[in-house]
Amino acid sequence: MTKKIDVSYVAELARLDLTPEEKRLFQAQLETIVGYVDQIASVDVSGVEATMHGQPLVNVMREDEVAPSLDRERFLANAPDRSGAEFRLPKIVEDA
Repeated sequence: MTKKIDVSYVAELARLDLTPEEKRLFQAQLETIVGYVDQIASVDVSGVEATMHGQPLVNVMREDEVAPSLDRERFLANAPDRSGAEFRLPKIVEDA
């Protein structure tokens, strides 16, 4: 059962100014999409357990481990400007 979608109304809500050609194109596309959603909605899933993910997630979080990193001076050598041991960046927030 295909539902009729009022593309003009939807475009007005979205504040879109569509040409008649665009309205015809989107009308067909939206009706096709709604048809697919109807097909999916008609599938019997009464025996299917609800899931958050398609596959079980096991050990998705690793333990924190201390590891050596690069020397601070090596990082700061690439800074276009610096203030002591910190990067100096241009101000990007007004009135701050």
